[in-house]
Parts: sequence; C-alpha cells; structure tokens
Amino acid sequence: MFSSRLVRLASVAAAAAVSLVAVPAQVGVSSADVPGSAIVAEKQVNDRRYDLTISSPSMGGDVKVTVLSPSGDAPRPSLYMLDGAGAGVDVSDWITKGGAEEFFADKNVNAVLPAGGAASFYTNWLHKDKKIGRPQWETFLTEELPPLIDARFHGTGGNGVMGLSMGGQSAFTLITRHPDLYRAVASLSGCPTITGSANEAYVTTTVKLNGGDASNMWGQAGGAYWRSHDPQFRLDALRGKTIYLESGSGRRGEPDRVVDYDPKVPRDLVLAIGSGVEIGADRCTREFATSLRQKQIGFTLDLRSVGTHRWEYWKQGLPRMWKAIESGL
Repeated sequence: MFSSRLVRLASVAAAAAVSLVAVPAQVGVSSADVPGSAIVAEKQVNDRRYDLTISSPSMGGDVKVTVLSPSGDAPRPSLYMLDGAGAGVDVSDWITKGGAEEFFADKNVNAVLPAGGAASFYTNWLHKDKKIGRPQWETFLTEELPPLIDARFHGTGGNGVMGLSMGGQSAFTLITRHPDLYRAVASLSGCPTITGSANEAYVTTTVKLNGGDASNMWGQAGGAYWRSHDPQFRLDALRGKTIYLESGSGRRGEPDRVVDYDPKVPRDLVLAIGSGVEIGADRCTREFATSLRQKQIGFTLDLRSVGTHRWEYWKQGLPRMWKAIESGL
C-alpha cells in the first residue's frame, strides 16, 4: 500500500519523472580489516533469517542488516541487495515488500540486505547534510561488512551486488569502483548513469525526496567527484562480470489495477508517477545497455513491455535476476 508520505513528496517525484523522460548467536564477530566494526546484536528470526545490528565506525553508529543464509557450514557466495530511495529504517524493503525471504528459502547464497539507506545512493557523502547526515555507505558496504558476513555466514568471498531504482544505480557504482570485490551486478528499474542534465536532475531530485541536498553527497553536479561515481566512465571495470539490467515500459499492467492504494493519495497521481519514473528508468537502462554494447561488454537485458515503478514488478523480477547472475557468483 502507498503511504500518505507520497502526498508530501508527489511534486518532487513528479519532477524526477519529467527530468528523466526529458532527456542468539555469535554476537561480537568483528572485522580484522576495519578495527571496530562488529556484529553487536543478532536475532535469529527463523532457520534462515538473521537480523543483525552492526557497529560501524564509518557510519558513526549502528546499521541494521538482515541476512538470509542456508543452514550448515558449507561455503556459499553472498549477494548484497540494495533498496530504493524509500528504504526502510530497520528492515530492508526487499524483506517487507520484495519477497526476498520466500524467494531465497532454497537458494545456496547469503542474501545480505542492509536497511536505512533512504535517498543516500549508498555512497560516501562529502559533507554533512542537515537531513541525511554524512553516511559513509561505500566504506561500510565494501570494507566493513563483507569480512563480517564471510566470517559469520561461511562466505566464499564470491560477491554480487544488486538493487532496485536508486539501489540499482548504486550497485553499478559499487562494482565499477570495487571490481575486485564483486563478480556480478544487477539493476531493476535503475539508472546507472548519473551525468548529463536529465540524470543529474534525477539524482538531485531523488535525494530531495528525503529532504537532502545532493551537493553534500557528491559536490557540484557533473563535477570531478560526482563523475568519479558514474559507471559510464568506468565501463572497463565491468569486463568479465555477470551483468543484468531490467526495466519496464511504464505501461500499466495487472498489478497496477489490483493493488491496494492509500485513500489519502489520489490514485491517478500514484499511477502517473509510477509510469513516468519507470519510463525514465527504461530510457536510462537502454542507454547504458548501448554503452555496454559499444564497449563489447556482455550483459543480459530484460525490457518489459508492461511495468511501472512498483514493488509488485520488482518482486516479479527477482527470479529473472537470480537466474541471470547465479552462475556468476
């Protein structure tokens, strides 16, 4: 169900769409790589799900992370799954909305799902923002978290990273900046490229969704630090990786007709925003795929003829994504 929060954010989200289209357990496990990072609390929800609290020096506090892990001590790869701009505070949206817990129930992989990344682009922020603070997500995800996961959950060191919407962009930034860490990457309805007027407007507007200022994140739009996070300038880092891209056309389908809507939010507005944002993501996905082809880098592309910017479609896309990248892990 859509939250009434969308009423307050509707104008910002609509601007983004327009700009895109226009153009009890082992508590205390620590990381030897980054002194001070540690699993300080662990709750086993069921035989596969573990809700962790991780003390993170880079984040300046605790981070909530859910891990879906097979039983036993056989080695297994790990897939880091990132939320979109509206990420939940305590539990990943992939758990509460995306069906990850059910899907990975029989998969031989650690699904690692951090919470609390709303409108952050899972990056290291340059300056302190009055709303978002100065999170150092890149350091947490690439330096602090993987050693903890591998030690506690029998990880092989074979990692993948994926995300939806904002998280899809972040996944490609992370793998191109840390190609030795990840073997596979996937984006569902994301926009990997962040430079150019339309894409810069998308980033700026996405951060505004949570009351933040993107100049505190990457500095001036299109500047050197901003560009250093754009995967299109690091395409060679994707050679030999397993890559999956998916987006919808923006055309409404059955999930848009049957899903429950918040009565406080005009249904037509919700549908228009969902279609418009997905059209922008589709445009950006196609352009990034063209860049990969020009560099002769292999990838799997799934362009859906129906689909808006909704969790119902990303939930459907999860099995397709897994089929495409599983062997790469």
